[in-house]
Amino acid sequence: MKRRILGGTGISVSEYALGAMMFGAWGNPDHHDSVRIIHAALDAGINFVDTADIYSSGESEEIVGKALKGGSRRDGVVLATKFHNRMGEDPNTGGNSRRWIMRAVEDSLRRLGTDYLDLYQVHRPDPDTDIDETLGALTDLVRSGKVRAIGSSTFPADRIVEAQWASERRGHARFRTEQPPYSILARGIEADVLPAAQRYGMGVLTWGPLSAGWLSGRDVTQGTGRSALEQAKFDTTVPENARKLEAVAELKKLAADAGLPLTHLALAFVRAHPAVTSVIIGPRTADQLTDLLAGADAVLDDAILDRIDEIVPPGTDLNRADSYYVPPALADPSLRRRR
Repeated sequence: MKRRILGGTGISVSEYALGAMMFGAWGNPDHHDSVRIIHAALDAGINFVDTADIYSSGESEEIVGKALKGGSRRDGVVLATKFHNRMGEDPNTGGNSRRWIMRAVEDSLRRLGTDYLDLYQVHRPDPDTDIDETLGALTDLVRSGKVRAIGSSTFPADRIVEAQWASERRGHARFRTEQPPYSILARGIEADVLPAAQRYGMGVLTWGPLSAGWLSGRDVTQGTGRSALEQAKFDTTVPENARKLEAVAELKKLAADAGLPLTHLALAFVRAHPAVTSVIIGPRTADQLTDLLAGADAVLDDAILDRIDEIVPPGTDLNRADSYYVPPALADPSLRRRR
């Protein structure tokens, strides 16, 4: 499997990363089976594993820890996790404050059974915390050796730029990576997030290449996997989702004409963007992993990419909700109304 350097860190990572979101209560509750899937991915050449504290309330991290326990597994893996989302009833058990970061990293290290993280990522922006405080805390973790590199996830372009400027002005460690959602159906990041990441030499670790199952070739209305977690995003009576259904029908025809399964077309599309460092795949079963790995060598020519552009224009999110981040100015009406 091809390797690429992670955002100027010198760390070599596989072109596919294994996302552990579906290991645990959110997807596959069988720990032994999940560990087998992780081992199969590593044996296939994947050396990059990504998880988060919020996934199944820490259970995903625990499963990854079991899979990497003993032998040389941990040393051979680039291990990444994330913090930000609320992990308890107390409002201080979440966010991007120094107070929470220092506790969250210890909790993640314990669940993962390791004494360091190769990449520690801010899962979402926090409008209530100054980015200087967040970066200051993360810099201390880098200096302590508990974290090798830091990154962001699902940050809009302006927040990426703000973070880079803050690091330069304050002498903080800087975000080396950005982890955004990216698929044929959700191309919004092409307009500004990807160019911003390229401008600052950041590695881009895309997630959701199958658009939460829409590009899996199966019926997304069945209520399994991500569709069971976020049912509103799969309601085909919603106009935006109806547009996605129409696009998927056209993409299936295109994939058939190209002699590819739809999943392989979807993954090859994401890998084709020059800004993308690694594509995070999130299998729930061994069969899903086998299918995704089988498409690792698929390459799309310009004619196919042009046809995809016709079906879903560049920079377009067919459903805005698939960006997974709503700026406070849009979410809170009071920020748009003079009192």
